[in-house]
Order: sequence, then structure tokens, then C-alpha cells
Amino acid sequence: MGLLAHTSLRLAERAGSRRGLEALGGMPIGALRSTWHRVNDLRIHTRVSAQPVPGRAWSVVLLHGLVASSMYMVPTAMGLAPYFRVYAPDLPGFGRSEKPRRPLDVAGLADSLAAWMDEAELERPALVANSSGCQFAVDFASRYPERCGPLVLLGPSLDTRHRGTPAQMVRRLMDGVREPASLGVILAQDYRTFGVLRALRAVRTARQDVPTDKLPHIRTPVLVARGEKDRVVPRAQAEALVKSLPQGRLEEVPGAGHTLNFNSPEAVVKLIRRYLYELEARGEAQP
Repeated sequence: MGLLAHTSLRLAERAGSRRGLEALGGMPIGALRSTWHRVNDLRIHTRVSAQPVPGRAWSVVLLHGLVASSMYMVPTAMGLAPYFRVYAPDLPGFGRSEKPRRPLDVAGLADSLAAWMDEAELERPALVANSSGCQFAVDFASRYPERCGPLVLLGPSLDTRHRGTPAQMVRRLMDGVREPASLGVILAQDYRTFGVLRALRAVRTARQDVPTDKLPHIRTPVLVARGEKDRVVPRAQAEALVKSLPQGRLEEVPGAGHTLNFNSPEAVVKLIRRYLYELEARGEAQP
């Protein structure tokens, strides 16, 4: 890694950690550390919670969106860490993880997630995903039902037919002005790391997937959460997704934008904790 890239990465990481501390207010927070696993001959980086939690605590896996990395999951990861075993992997080709020869398609990323879970010794974790990361989570849940705990889909941009169209790009730009400036620093570094040509291929490949067809086949409980100010995923679209799910629920975070895991982590952490504890209390899912 060159000096400029190394410096940019450090700046992005400091921005993510600082945002985590600021946005969580007076909530308890937990430290994160880096771990590495060998998955399908690729070295995969994961941010994990550093402190011990009770033996029956949930394991929670945070999944980043397309071309992004786990860095923008740091605020939510830090907020969840005092209560759960938290894992935020950089999927193959993203962030600090090694790149496959060609960008993996959605099924390939879900298969890599399953292989990574084997190496990390995770059985049925709860999956929390944002934006296009929800696409990976939905594919995983539909094809690996025995490996998947509850899903939390934050701002799920599952309408792949219109991804990259002018109308959607305008909505993303309108949403972007509401996001913290530090998110732009992080995503700029993620795009630089991933590469422009690889990003174009990855987006084109992801558009071939139709995640909405898989929703009726998901057996696990699913919480769909959107920010009240999210211009990328309109409320009507989120409501339609929930209706397609056998066990779906919709929540809205007041004042939040599309990347609510970064812009409103305190509210998201409370939402996730309440949801998982309710499922456990009702006997619908167990850690």
C-alpha cells in the first residue's frame, strides 16, 4: 500500500471511530479489534468486539453495502458491542480483504459469507445489513436457512431493476446531502480501494439478481427499518417488502437518512436490541 493510500485509510478509520463516539451520545460503547481468516484462499478482514459478553449473548454480523466496507458499520458495531458478540467482515474484494480475480456476484458473496462463518465458528447469527448489503443477506437467508438467525434490513435497496437509473441517482444525491461529511471520507476511500472498473462490474452483476423474488421463502423473522428521511428507499417500497415476508415487521427511525447505521446509530442500536430481546422472550429465536 502506497503512502497516500495508507494515509487516506487512516483518515477514514479515524473518521469512522470518531463518528461512532459522537453519534452514540451517552450510550455504553465497546472497543473493536481486527481479526483475519483464510476463506477460499483469500485473506478476509473482520472487525470484532473486543470485550467478553455473557455466554448466551447473540452473535451479530454486520454486512456492508456494495463497494463499501465494514468501516461505515463502526458506529453501530461499537454501540452493539457491550451487549452482543459483534462481527463486521469486509467481504471478499472490499475494504482490507483480499480481492478475487473478478468481483463476486451476489450468490458468490453469500457463499463466501457462509465459508467465513465456518472459519469464525458462527452457527446462526443475527444478520444486520444496510442498503445493497441487504441483497447479500436476503440471498444468504434464502439459500442457507439453517445457518441464518433473524435479519435486520436497514434501508434495504432491493429494487435492483432501477439501480443506477437517473431517477435513483437523483434520489441518492438528495439523500447524500443529509449524511455526515465523515461518511463521504469513508466511502471515497472504499471506492478508491475497490477500484472504479471493478465497481462498475459489481453493480452491473448485482442488477442481474432479483432479491424480491426470494423474500417469500425466508423462514426467519425479519425487521425492515428505514430512516424517515431516506430518499433511496421510499416508505411504500419498504411496506411492499414487508408484505412479501412471512415474518416481516417495519420500523421507521425519525430524522434518519439512508445509511441509518452511520447517521443514527444510537436509534439503530436500541432498535436491534429491542427486536432481538423480544424474539428471544417470545421463543421465536434464540442466540
